[in-house]
Amino acid sequence: MAKSKKNEEVRTSIDNLNDSLTSIGEKVQKNQKPLMIATICVVAVVALVLVYIFLMRNPAIDEANTAVGAADREMLINGNDSIALDIYQQVAEDGYDAGNRAKLMAAIQLYQQGKYEEALGFVSEYSAKDAIIGAAAYSLEGDCYVNLDNLDAAVGSFKNAISQSDANPHYTPFFMLKLARVYRAQDNFEGALKLYEEIRADYPNYATANGVNIEKEIEFARVKAGK
Repeated sequence: MAKSKKNEEVRTSIDNLNDSLTSIGEKVQKNQKPLMIATICVVAVVALVLVYIFLMRNPAIDEANTAVGAADREMLINGNDSIALDIYQQVAEDGYDAGNRAKLMAAIQLYQQGKYEEALGFVSEYSAKDAIIGAAAYSLEGDCYVNLDNLDAAVGSFKNAISQSDANPHYTPFFMLKLARVYRAQDNFEGALKLYEEIRADYPNYATANGVNIEKEIEFARVKAGK
């Protein structure tokens, strides 16, 4: 029961982020830097999931884990993000699981502060193992690249996110949509069209459940691609 409850909490949190996808098309057209929509990512969800797993589920058994737990409490309970970030950055220099998680948590906070280069330095060193959290980390890496105007690198990161998420019906199409936006910014409308069609074929319920007009996206990409 506890595991089922945890999975439901994680799913609900991530699903809430997908609501923002409905306005992506409009934002892309209005913004001179259309890929700033990449800030719509799973950053907040990753933080919540990681804190749940390591603060609530796993007891601190060594100094590094204790330090990360202290950072989690500073962030969630006391609201001291700056103190938490300092701790995460210090622990990130250590090895083992605590150091690995601290890298991602530091990257999340730095990204939220708009420090994309610094965030990229931490998230790029994160060892992505878990299907969802690992995929979210790759997505965060992609978002960093987008905000640093390195779209080619962003493509690779979002592809990794798609692969890591292992065809999860709730999250894989989310990352596919983000990759499609990068393709559109690169005028690679054939690539975007292929992704939209794959979402429609492989994840038929996703678009409807999340308010995404996939047919409109397909038609737009088809026209732009000259199909």
